[in-house]
Formats: sequence, C-alpha cells, structure tokens
Amino acid sequence: MTEPRHSEVHPLDARSLRGLAHPLRMRLLTMLRHGGPATASQLAAKLDESSGATSYHLRQLAAHGFVEDAPEHGKGRERWWRAVHRGVSFDEKLLHHPDPQVRGAADLFLHETASNRTQELATWLATRNDWPEKWRQSSDLSDWTLRLTPELARELAEKMHELIESYRESVPEPGTTETEQVRIHTHVFPTHTD
Repeated sequence: MTEPRHSEVHPLDARSLRGLAHPLRMRLLTMLRHGGPATASQLAAKLDESSGATSYHLRQLAAHGFVEDAPEHGKGRERWWRAVHRGVSFDEKLLHHPDPQVRGAADLFLHETASNRTQELATWLATRNDWPEKWRQSSDLSDWTLRLTPELARELAEKMHELIESYRESVPEPGTTETEQVRIHTHVFPTHTD
C-alpha cells in the first residue's frame, strides 16, 4: 500500500464537504486511502458498482481536491487514482451552516462515517478467524463510561489522538514480517443516564 503523497489531514469546508458527502464517493476515497492507487474499474469490481459510476464519482472527488491521477501506475489507457490526503477533519460548525444543503451534507457525512465504521467492524468480526492467533489476540473491542465535563472530554479525545499519532513514528522497517494495516476507531460522546 502506498501512503497518499500529501499526508496531511484536510479540513472540510462547505464546498469540499458538498463534494465528498455522497455514500459512493466516501467509500471510494476510503478504499484509495487504505488500499492505495487503483483504477475506476478495479474499484467498481470491489464495490459491486459500474465503472461508469465509479469513474464519474472519482472525477467529482478530483474536482474537490480529494483524489488525483497516479500516472506512474498506469499502463496504456487506464487511469489510476490516488488519495491526496491521509484524512479529513470535520468542523462541528458545518452542522449549523446557514445553507441547508451544507447542513444536509454534514449530516450525511457523519452518518456515512458511522455506517462505514460499523461495516469495518462487522467485516473484522466475520473474518477474524481467518487471521493468525497473534492478530486475534491483538485486536480490541472495548468501551468505557466516564463522568466528564466537556473540557475533560475534549482533553481525553486530544490525548487519544496524540497517542495514536505517536505510533506513526514507530513504523517497522520495510519487509518486516507480521506487519499489517491496523484500523483504530475512537468515539467520545455524551449519553443521558435516564
């Protein structure tokens, strides 16, 4: 897998959010981020979509700066695509934007993100026995309930992000055995007790 050329996290604004907030576009971008460069046809086969649909939505993602050509992978007439950024950051203010289309796109983005994470977890649970015992023992499916102020909740989220980012520095040498891509989901949100 090849890291996106530009590894920064891209902050979503109203325009880019409208360009991304579509279920197929979000899945295409996720696949390019996790699996590296691919063609519209390859992505269509993996997602059980038509290559016309994947081609159209890849061009839309490119128009909004999320993907770009990966010509070093192409042979002949096939167009290869790669993700531009490692990820995106979502600003809560988009949910309160004066334009109802932006608010709708923000809501769709959040729900699709949650749906995609649920699907990733379901896929792991369905295929976990295909993995070696070391990986099964290294996985985690935990949850906690704490009583926190909004400030402490924000601090907790920031510390978790810092800890996770620190592991980017610990990338094993190329060719190291037993190295796999690992997905980490975090969720911090309040719940009512009654």
